[in-house]
Amino acid sequence: MSCIGNIIWFIFGGLLGGLSWALAGVLWCITIIGIPIGLQCFKIASLSFAPFGKEVIYTNNGVSLIVNIIWLIVSGLPIALGHVISGILLCITIIGIPFAKQSFKLARLALMPFGAEIV
Repeated sequence: MSCIGNIIWFIFGGLLGGLSWALAGVLWCITIIGIPIGLQCFKIASLSFAPFGKEVIYTNNGVSLIVNIIWLIVSGLPIALGHVISGILLCITIIGIPFAKQSFKLARLALMPFGAEIV
């Protein structure tokens, strides 16, 4: 299921979501200070291209909280909003519900990407 789900996901929305993460990564990497944030964006872009069969594990520490707050103010809300809108549209049909779950998983990750590990 994960291979077919990833193919369908990529065609019907994963490409746009992954490109938004990659664009955020490029914009963050323009500055020297933003390179660690940009690298995290590229990791999440790969998850956004193919989310089925992957899991996100959240850990907490003080540094990730500070960076998450900066991220949320600068880039997190627009990307999370895009994933939430996509998830709501996917929930319209029964067939789209598994894809909506993946979209909501990415929306949560868009709000708190630092301190998260993709397994």
